[in-house]
Amino acid sequence: MKLSPLIYKKIIETSLSEDIGSRGDITSDSIIPEKKQIKAVMRARANGVISGIDVAAEVFSICDKNINIRKISSDGENVIKGQDIMIVEGNARAILLAERTSLNIISHMSGISTETKKFVEEISKTKAKICCTRKTTPTLRALEKYAVHCGGGVNHRFGLDDAVLIKDNHIAIAGSIKSAIEAAKKNAGYMTKIEVEVDNLEQLKQVINYDIDVVMLDNMSPDLLRQAVNIVNGKIITEASGGVNFANIREIALTGVDLISIGWLTHSSPILDIGLDI
Repeated sequence: MKLSPLIYKKIIETSLSEDIGSRGDITSDSIIPEKKQIKAVMRARANGVISGIDVAAEVFSICDKNINIRKISSDGENVIKGQDIMIVEGNARAILLAERTSLNIISHMSGISTETKKFVEEISKTKAKICCTRKTTPTLRALEKYAVHCGGGVNHRFGLDDAVLIKDNHIAIAGSIKSAIEAAKKNAGYMTKIEVEVDNLEQLKQVINYDIDVVMLDNMSPDLLRQAVNIVNGKIITEASGGVNFANIREIALTGVDLISIGWLTHSSPILDIGLDI
């Protein structure tokens, strides 16, 4: 998996526009000579997993295409506190103009990767995989889901157009699980995967009678999850969701589910502290 510049260039440009405003960097422009050249090192200030190195580098390139950039680390790499990640050389004003946006992006993405890696390692002896959700920062979904990938997790659907996910509200409006599934299979197209959310075993017993791809086992206890996995018996992919945290992740994984989705990874992971030193 690799991020396309077509995705992140617009994000960078919007972020820079927000930071620069209408007057530019009035601090640097009033203090630093216009042609001053510097060398700066981007450095990890904590242990973690890097994600977004290309995006962070592109911020500098957009601010000044003549800035020389040397990437020392790569996405998915473990780094330790004090380790150099990237070196940039060029115009001082341009480097300082790019600094905060670049650090904001790579710190956020690396924070997600770092937390994902912790969950992945905690369940490494099981068959389960850690999965993200659509609980992402508006406009940053592609970056955040890529960061989950860099930490060893897998991606759920990217958007509403990616796959059918029939949840409780859809079932309530459709009138029944049967009506919702039949309508989806009729209208969504034969290439589209279908997942159905259930929150009890009776619903699950209904769902497995249909030709669907995934069943989401929502907010079930480990005991119920084990029973659900036995009922499914490998016929479809099982996904545990809701109330997942680091304290219970291993117990959930040991129930035999295939996927464990965690919205916290993208909406609440702390940043990885990364700085830029002249």
